[in-house]
Amino acid sequence: MGDSTGIEVGETVGDVTGTLVRPDGTASETALSALLAEGPVLLTFYTNDFSPDCVEEWCSFRDYDWFASSDAVRVVGASKSRPFTHRKFIDHLDLQFPLYADTDLDLAAAFGVRYRVFKLVPRARRSCFLLDEDGVVRYRWVGEHPLDPTRDQPPIAEIHQAIAEEFDGDGPETFGL
Repeated sequence: MGDSTGIEVGETVGDVTGTLVRPDGTASETALSALLAEGPVLLTFYTNDFSPDCVEEWCSFRDYDWFASSDAVRVVGASKSRPFTHRKFIDHLDLQFPLYADTDLDLAAAFGVRYRVFKLVPRARRSCFLLDEDGVVRYRWVGEHPLDPTRDQPPIAEIHQAIAEEFDGDGPETFGL
């Protein structure tokens, strides 16, 4: 399973399919290419629904309303949590983002962020990949915490700046207010 730290900027990710839970609670097998056909995607890997670090991360995305209201990019999450748990997590945090139930970590493996905690428990490194419509990585951030790379928090302002530079010019002046 290795200790990969993710695919690089400029690389193209292969098409993968997984169960996607939408904010309205519906779930279906959805290919990443189908999401990319609608526009750029910020795919964010996190550990599990309801863990304190993950709640903090998703509240950050939710509270920076630009991520929910921007047409520049669609934010999509991915974790090992099951569809049922994703529905509860979306409802509990009032999220407007779809979440992949990557229970077998195939999506994480496609992005090179699947690893084993203490060489035992399979997980995805906390990471973010900004993909254009062709599946080319335009920005990436991968957690590098020395003991547990699921503990780092994505740099929300840096991600917003990357999106603005890649797809949307200057971006909204109200970001972070």
